Amino acid sequence: MAEQGNGSVLQFAPFQSSVDEGFWHRLSSLKLNKLGIDDSPIPITGFYAPCSHSQVSNHLTLLAESLPSESSEQSTVPTTSQGNRNRCSVPGILYNTNTVEGFHSLDKMSLLKAEAKKIWEDIHIGKAVEDSSVLLRFLLISFADLKKWSFHYWFAFPALVLDPPATLVDLRPASQWFSLEEAESVSAACNMWRNSSSTADVPFFLVSVDSNSNATIKHLKDWDTCKSNNQKLLFGFYDPCHLPNNPGWPLRNFLAFICSRWNLKSVRFFCYRENRGFADLALSLVGEALIAVPQGWKDHQCVPNAVGWELNKGRKVPRCISLAKSMDPTRLAISAADLNLKLMRWRALPSLDLNILSTLKCLLLGAGTLGCQVARMLMAWGVRKITLLDNGRVAMSNPLRQSLYTLDDCLNGGDFKATAAVKSLKRIFPAVEADGVVMAIPMPGHPVPSQQELSVLDDCRLLHDLIDSHDAVFLLTDTRESRWLPTLLCANSNKITITAALGFDSFLVMRHGAGPFSSNHDLKDEAVNAISAGLGNINLADKGGRQRLGCYFCNDVVAPIDSTANRTLDQQCTVTRPGLAPIASALAVELLVGILHHPHGVFAEGEIASSSTGGNVEQPLGILPHQIRGSLSQFSQMTLVGHSSDSCTACCSTVVSEYRARGMDFVLQAINLPTYLEDLTGLTELMKSASSFELDWDNYVDDDDDCVEI
Repeated sequence: MAEQGNGSVLQFAPFQSSVDEGFWHRLSSLKLNKLGIDDSPIPITGFYAPCSHSQVSNHLTLLAESLPSESSEQSTVPTTSQGNRNRCSVPGILYNTNTVEGFHSLDKMSLLKAEAKKIWEDIHIGKAVEDSSVLLRFLLISFADLKKWSFHYWFAFPALVLDPPATLVDLRPASQWFSLEEAESVSAACNMWRNSSSTADVPFFLVSVDSNSNATIKHLKDWDTCKSNNQKLLFGFYDPCHLPNNPGWPLRNFLAFICSRWNLKSVRFFCYRENRGFADLALSLVGEALIAVPQGWKDHQCVPNAVGWELNKGRKVPRCISLAKSMDPTRLAISAADLNLKLMRWRALPSLDLNILSTLKCLLLGAGTLGCQVARMLMAWGVRKITLLDNGRVAMSNPLRQSLYTLDDCLNGGDFKATAAVKSLKRIFPAVEADGVVMAIPMPGHPVPSQQELSVLDDCRLLHDLIDSHDAVFLLTDTRESRWLPTLLCANSNKITITAALGFDSFLVMRHGAGPFSSNHDLKDEAVNAISAGLGNINLADKGGRQRLGCYFCNDVVAPIDSTANRTLDQQCTVTRPGLAPIASALAVELLVGILHHPHGVFAEGEIASSSTGGNVEQPLGILPHQIRGSLSQFSQMTLVGHSSDSCTACCSTVVSEYRARGMDFVLQAINLPTYLEDLTGLTELMKSASSFELDWDNYVDDDDDCVEI
């Protein structure tokens, strides 16, 4: 290369940026989970290294670890490893806006000048002497479109402007500027500097060569010692640029620092470059520049002008990158599914616990009109573990009302609903952990032939195990008696239990109260076992001895019986107005989410819409009703409270105690003998005593004066 210089203006090769995909993923997570709408500037760290190839410049790179941790306990400053020869840390600042309009309207000149001011102050207070990386401060503005997974961004590398500009006197390969002995010594000294963990990532330094051709590398703070020894002294820096006729961008602020700090008018600089990890003096450059101290620089309050916005293909415009096509579809689906939930936490619902929802295990008994809707609503709330139980097959009449099925599921006799629903859920959301169980629920009033008893008892045990291994159970079957055994098992295990039932134009959605022995200290272990680790924050302690809320059967005065016999076609099918199931299903899932976020959990008292709740209990999702009854014909809805009955055939202490004492023998007797549950709970005696009363209204004389109109 011919010698360069002869009084030309010194020109610098601009810094170039590179952003790893992991940085954008980390920023997205930080934005969703911690920052929300907070658009305060974020300290970040960039990384660069000296040029290591004769044809390619190194870039300033952002990685995932360039951003601070999401953990609130840790510092907001990103943590980076020290002493990495390939990753010199550079401090930066990120302005991430909430809207694309906000991104484009940022005052870029003011932002650039603010960062230049920091560099100027670091020079004058001496910080740049102790930590020379501050001379390389950078700025990044961005907007993250988390719906489309696209990111708008623009880098700036602030450089203080020398006015008049520096004049290049000489520029040549370092191998031509040093003698052979000096070149060998400089290479050895540089390699030693780069291999030391304490100096490998220090980007600015002094190169001193004595009269015996011995070279040493020193810190900038050793300037006073080096200048007094009559040695060759060069100001060295890690040069990311590969060009043979231009030094890299870091030299700009280095010259401003030298001029302002030491008032030098002639500066010899050393552009350090490497080849395969070792000093390459043929690629490295040595030059000399003349500097005239700009007017006003003696006034430290006067910040020099700055330049540095990165060009995009030669134009002053931002860049945009889309990660949607490069991302795994399942990962994209998970991110998109969680987006709305995480956005809720920004303003509307900061206390929303997404972890308890994602770890919750839900069992859906019934995969029909209600089951399909409930499963989809659960996924929308972030529930990822769903089991559906049903023994029916998909019929031709199902797909229009039961949203998880299509015509293909009806062919060849129809697929089992439980398995077809699971396939559909996984097509909708591949990350869901869904299982299907094909099984009929044993029911009272449906006697079991002796040859089938073992099979039915196996079904009872399987249902017991399923309820025991899940955190919440939805009763979504289409007959009353099919809800009895699950209600009993849930009361025994103290599970969160939600019932949804449909009429033609009316619906009932209710949560069952806690089990009758939930506050019994002797049964503490059973209560603890009934709740998974994911629900550990829900309080299972007795709440002051208040009366339990009732279950689906608590208002009955008869035991559940066979409701399917002697029914016409319209009675055999679930004939309801089409809009009813989505309404009831949505309310059932909302009720579950309300229980999970209530401090008393399954023990929470029933509230009605007109009541004002006492105490200071936080209820982020509003009231938590016991029962919701609605009518489409009146377009009305009411909330009711019903307490548990001591004669309930499913959840009273008498029935649960009998189940615990006799197990499956008790269940089998309840199934085969229609009146057994009524006899056990005292309902038979109650009905007898009620029928013995005879009221002779004719012999009763009203006193009009005592009448009260109601």
